Amino acid sequence: MSELRNLPQEERPAFGQAVNDLKNKIEEKLFNKKTVLEDLALTKLLEQEKIDVTLPGYQFYQGSIHPLNQVIEDVEDLFIGLGYEIAEGPELENDHYNFEMMNLAKDHPARAMQDSFYTDENTLLRTHTSPVQARMMLEKKGQPLSIICPGKVYRRDDDDPTHSHQFMQIEGLVIDKDITFAHLKGALLTMVRHLFGAERTIRLRPSYFPFTEPSVEVDVSYKKKDGTTGWIEILGAGRVHPNVLSMGGYDPEVYQGFAFGVGVERIAILKYHIDDIRHFYTNDIRFLNQFKGVNK
Repeated sequence: MSELRNLPQEERPAFGQAVNDLKNKIEEKLFNKKTVLEDLALTKLLEQEKIDVTLPGYQFYQGSIHPLNQVIEDVEDLFIGLGYEIAEGPELENDHYNFEMMNLAKDHPARAMQDSFYTDENTLLRTHTSPVQARMMLEKKGQPLSIICPGKVYRRDDDDPTHSHQFMQIEGLVIDKDITFAHLKGALLTMVRHLFGAERTIRLRPSYFPFTEPSVEVDVSYKKKDGTTGWIEILGAGRVHPNVLSMGGYDPEVYQGFAFGVGVERIAILKYHIDDIRHFYTNDIRFLNQFKGVNK
């Protein structure tokens, strides 16, 4: 192209066109050659990295939700659908919330019903999830509430097939105007039938808890091997004690409430026919594998 200026004016267009045609042909040949070389390189690479489709694939192991978590999630889903809130609180708790606001003064004899793990004179691992209820009552400042409180609790029990120093509990609390014992029975019957089947019924027996009055033990029906109906205790419940309402900021002349508490392990033992509470905490994969795909 540098010689173009030396050509006569009339020859320059033809010469320039010829040079451009030659340039285009060279570029085309280079591109085609490059494509061929790249295809050869890819073919060689694919031959070297050949996949044997006859080899067995990797096995992926399916996990499962722990049976206790299954129970908690199941109960939470039920009560959320009924308009309840899920409430949580600290496991290391103040004596005031754990006992005193539950109508258990420092000299109350019922404290002997719950052997406790104290870290100092006023701090302990909570013995029930009731202190969550106490905190929520104060937080609501006298307004109606409907909550359930799932969580771990601790008692100084010797571990055996039916007891554990740590276990899980779900408590429920409803406070509003004109709450009656019928509301409590309806909530309990709904929960029992949701967990164990629509054919189940419940039986209420008089009992004593310092934070409820009147108080009841709740039994659920089941079919014995001989075809007759039996009863098995499952939880405790009652109308919220007026003292508890007052300490929580409610006027017991205006507001009433009901409360219940059930052990998660207790539900799981009955629902899944487990014979030893310790199975839930030994992390034995053979035991846990049984709950893969189990419906709540």
